[in-house]
Amino acid sequence: MRAIIVSLLCLLGAAPAYAQGRAVTPEVIETVTIHRIFNEYFSCGDHYEGELEYLGDALGTDCVIQGGLQGDSGFVTAFRNDGARNEDWYGWNAEVLAPFDGTVVAVNVNPVVNQPGQLGRPPASIILFERADGVRVLFAHVQDLQVARGDTVRAGQVVARVGNNGYGRNPHIHIGAWKGETPYQIRWDLRSNAQRTE
Repeated sequence: MRAIIVSLLCLLGAAPAYAQGRAVTPEVIETVTIHRIFNEYFSCGDHYEGELEYLGDALGTDCVIQGGLQGDSGFVTAFRNDGARNEDWYGWNAEVLAPFDGTVVAVNVNPVVNQPGQLGRPPASIILFERADGVRVLFAHVQDLQVARGDTVRAGQVVARVGNNGYGRNPHIHIGAWKGETPYQIRWDLRSNAQRTE
């Protein structure tokens, strides 16, 4: 497993220290603020410092669209019914939005679709973006990519749809960010909903 992740990171231009399994931990956690990833209501679970040590995973977050509220009652949930089908998940095939103005520097497509609850095989389908200042953001588990390597994107532009592929169990988007050998914590531009690109 580790060899597959390291191979994918080398393909994506990750730092040699990470390729050798040595994490570079700065004294202060750097952050990057990006455009919201979905037009719908969503929640994310963050990877705490040290949970995953490789660029793209370190300090990353997994985001799931939430739905199910009807009127003034009920609870938001990630899926309808029992969640056993990808189509049960509110996020399945939803539009995924570019994190910032930048360039697509790498893509990978994994055509195998996982069934919810069953862990798939890596690598996932990914899009790797780079901003002019060298910050990179990785989206994983995407499908129906609408961009290619070398394309220029604008924040909020539709770049893919939510999939369920690679090392994952349910429809969601994993996001990782870094610059050089330093992983970044992801923050959301909470004004970006008003500025979204249709």
